[in-house]
Amino acid sequence: MTSDAIVVGGGVGGLVAARRLAREGFAVTLLERSGALGGQVARQRIGGVDLDAAAESFATRGGAVAAFLAELGLGDDIVTPNPAPAWLHRVDGSAVPLPSTGLLGIPGEPLAADVVNAIGRGAAERAARDADLPALAGTDAASLGELVRLRMGDAVVAGLVAPVVRGVHSVSPDALPVERAHPRLRAEVLAQGSLAGAVRAIRAASPAGSQVAGIRGGMFRLVDALEADCRRLGVRIEVGARVTSVEPDAVVVAGRRRAGLVLRASGSVPDVSRRVTLVTLLVDAPALDSAPRGTGVLVAADAPAVRARALTHLTGKWEWIAAALAGRHAVRLSYDGVPEDAVATAARDAGILLGHPRIEVLDATQHTWDRGAGEPPGDLPSVGETAAGTGLASVIPQAERIARELSQARGIRPVPATGERMEG
Repeated sequence: MTSDAIVVGGGVGGLVAARRLAREGFAVTLLERSGALGGQVARQRIGGVDLDAAAESFATRGGAVAAFLAELGLGDDIVTPNPAPAWLHRVDGSAVPLPSTGLLGIPGEPLAADVVNAIGRGAAERAARDADLPALAGTDAASLGELVRLRMGDAVVAGLVAPVVRGVHSVSPDALPVERAHPRLRAEVLAQGSLAGAVRAIRAASPAGSQVAGIRGGMFRLVDALEADCRRLGVRIEVGARVTSVEPDAVVVAGRRRAGLVLRASGSVPDVSRRVTLVTLLVDAPALDSAPRGTGVLVAADAPAVRARALTHLTGKWEWIAAALAGRHAVRLSYDGVPEDAVATAARDAGILLGHPRIEVLDATQHTWDRGAGEPPGDLPSVGETAAGTGLASVIPQAERIARELSQARGIRPVPATGERMEG
């Protein structure tokens, strides 16, 4: 079998690339090893309601995701979360609101009252000395942790940045490249003359309102819409397709060689040391009606008696989920690895993190993913989280760009626009 293009991997990056290649005039085959498309943008059913199993929001920076959703007919279903802040669960077991003017925990106003409350006056004053440093200081740092530590001090890294980065990216800030943290951060430090100034500039350039948004009914609706549009455009989608060999111009599936320009969307080899477990609990807990920890809790790595690295209060964060669950609450806890007796561990952690130990669990789900190890091989064009970085705001634009570059390199003319719009 011959295709103009073969996309290996059916996560969001692969689906976006396959759709774009089809629109650019390619005959496309998409091969997904598992039995479902979407990767970590997945559906689960709990308490009789379909919810997201993992990713339930996207970063609004740049507007790329919102524009893409509008293309798919989902623009009217974009929703913003409860504006209440998330909280930090600190090393001493206490909890405080996350400062409101930050970027991945980096404070835009180091001496603001909520920053002082979170890390103390001395640490905040050290962070404020960022403004006195030369603009070049730290801008050659390889990692976000190194950059923040040099400009604002250890306490900001340990007390603010590490819990947020651990919750969002599943790594230490010392393992997160600066460009993966934010593609404009390094340049803005140079332009503004300070790290705090860079944070303020990036936030000011973001769309008004929340830094994140979601889709009413669940982010998994994006995958449904992408699959439907890919099929409409003639993309051949095969799930359960085990690819055993990949070359730039062919793949081997079930012992058969298939020719075509290959685009890798499956990341690198899964790394069990980067295994992530997400446990969603449906609970009866009237004490949570007031959202005592806002939209959720980010946990310091050395916090006592808690294994989770983050908790999202789903019904406190999203109005549509609260309405669908009618008085019940849903919380999701994130773990590195697989905790023993995951549901019981999650229930215990939820009680500690929410400040209400008596929580009755009505239903629960557990999902585990192995993230890719390192960078994808350099001999193939690649899309998806491993190539683009964490989050749809990174994955979608990068997949669109790579697909367009492949089209331009091959000189294939785009399919004429039909004016059709798929409604979600």
